[in-house]
Amino acid sequence: MQKTELVKAIADKTGQSQKAVGEVVGALTDIITATLKSGDKVTLTGFGTFEVREKKARTGTNPSTREKIQIPAGKSVKFSVGATLKSEVTGKASAKKAAKKAPKKKK
Repeated sequence: MQKTELVKAIADKTGQSQKAVGEVVGALTDIITATLKSGDKVTLTGFGTFEVREKKARTGTNPSTREKIQIPAGKSVKFSVGATLKSEVTGKASAKKAAKKAPKKKK
């Protein structure tokens, strides 16, 4: 799904105009980006967490020449899926919910 398709789907579901929804989606992505750039993480409970992770410098291998190369340190954005989203997509209950639903063993 592309951004324009997302905007249209949200507009259809909420009854808002596509222009208004587009502005909100744009503001959301701007805020997430600015928050990550400042070093903080963004958590949308049940959906997931965006965070910046530091990568250490390391030695790698050039696949075409088999030459050892130095890969510099850097940053990457990591998304960790939330329990609610994961269970909705996979059809499996989260470990916490499964533990609550499981019958207790008698001693």
